[in-house]
Amino acid sequence: MNVLVTGSSGMLGTELCRRIQRDGHTVAGADVNCAPDDPAGAVDIRDFTALSRFAADTRPDMIFHLAAETNVDLCEQNPDHAFQTNALGTEHVALCAQKLDVPLVYISTAAVFDGSKSEAYTEYDAPNPINVYGRSKLAGEEAVGRLLRRYFIFRAGWMVGGWEIDKKFVYKIVQQILDGKREIQAVDDKFGSPTFTDDFVRNMMPIVQSGRFGLYHLCGKGCASRYEIARQIVKDMDAGLDVNVAPVPSSAFPLPAPRPRMEALRNHKLDLLGMNQMQSWRDNLRRYIVENLKHTHPVSDSVAARTC
Repeated sequence: MNVLVTGSSGMLGTELCRRIQRDGHTVAGADVNCAPDDPAGAVDIRDFTALSRFAADTRPDMIFHLAAETNVDLCEQNPDHAFQTNALGTEHVALCAQKLDVPLVYISTAAVFDGSKSEAYTEYDAPNPINVYGRSKLAGEEAVGRLLRRYFIFRAGWMVGGWEIDKKFVYKIVQQILDGKREIQAVDDKFGSPTFTDDFVRNMMPIVQSGRFGLYHLCGKGCASRYEIARQIVKDMDAGLDVNVAPVPSSAFPLPAPRPRMEALRNHKLDLLGMNQMQSWRDNLRRYIVENLKHTHPVSDSVAARTC
């Protein structure tokens, strides 16, 4: 099977391409940010002509659409860029899938919800995004549903993976500790579902192969604040380090884009279908830290001994 993956050089795209190739399929990667030595095609999904030509040349049997502008604050500051990439870009990819008559897999986000709920959101809750990023991603979902019959939409939680590729919250906290920082502040009034790229891909593929088209939530089990995640990181890295994690409100870190209070998701449809094999975020976090630190820092020996 030939598979086209947009956003193939990102942290999730890299993991997905590895999995597809490991399963014996051929991958055609497309990523506007690919490096000069990257085999992926330098294709911008905002350029419909170039994207259509690339799709026609590669003749995929399925398209995975991961390319997106995920910088929430940049989206808020430049809405045209956000909608051109996340809404029109997704429409372009869906039109290519329509023309080739192949299924499309689109990766969306928990940010389509307003965060007013006191518990995790399910697929049966009504979206109501409060920032430009969420609105542009929801517009992408709507384009997919409008243009195609055979599609999967997977809403992911707070994504973690790729280590150096990631450079997001988990990686930054680990690096601060390794650099000797012993006082760390973390927000305790925003909640989400930490979701690890390898767990996401491993569980997404059987759903795609099942042919049960539709909208799914796919995230790590459990709900946490950044504060809880930071405390768990310290616990998992415990090698005699005296690190204090202090809870602070999100107002301590003012940002251009509003964030929903609640971004946690429940994989409700998968629960109902008996197909929810996603792991707990705590278990995934521990494994993620151990596996990456043992290759990058001597403290990993103590961490590995403690967590095995």
